[in-house]
Amino acid sequence: MPADRLHLVRHGEVHNPRRVLYGRLPGFGLSADGRRMARQAAQYIHGLGRPVGALVCSPLQRARESSEPFTELLGMDPLIDERVIEPTNVFEGKRMSRALRNPMNWRYLSRPEIPSWGEPYEQVVERMQSAMTQLWHETESGDVVVVSHQLPIWVTHLFVAGLPTRHDPRVRRCALSSITTFELVGDVWRETDYVEPASTADAVDVGAV
Repeated sequence: MPADRLHLVRHGEVHNPRRVLYGRLPGFGLSADGRRMARQAAQYIHGLGRPVGALVCSPLQRARESSEPFTELLGMDPLIDERVIEPTNVFEGKRMSRALRNPMNWRYLSRPEIPSWGEPYEQVVERMQSAMTQLWHETESGDVVVVSHQLPIWVTHLFVAGLPTRHDPRVRRCALSSITTFELVGDVWRETDYVEPASTADAVDVGAV
């Protein structure tokens, strides 16, 4: 039997006092509030009372730290999967408000549908779908929990909904420690739920790609 449901969980708030776009840069772990958010997400899934057959996370520090409450509550260590990592981005380490005022950077905005500033959305969808489908079929029973990042989760949502992957990054429905749930029917993914179990009031959320 394959898995029953697959939950894409976004990491919690990152300690980012300079408010830069952190992307894949090392050294960006969770803030104290981010750890609380991650625990609230883990408690929500644990509270569903459903068996969990697999726990997976991105290799980046903020995702690994966000998986820790799941390990504690579910009693399993996460499998690290490079396919669910944050995309690359030419603006890593920069404050976007400043970077976009520099004419030297405007060339990176020429084709937002790809996008021209980072890893193509199509490629992100392909690797996420590859990871999700493999995990679904290799998990003998129960749910799969995948701790990932905002953009990979959001473009997966768009793809599954049959919508264009081109979008305005400022209006993504993918809050810190939110949970987007899917199931595979035949060979077609279907989104079944989206919840925001964590309290994110006054959260700093400016570093996502």
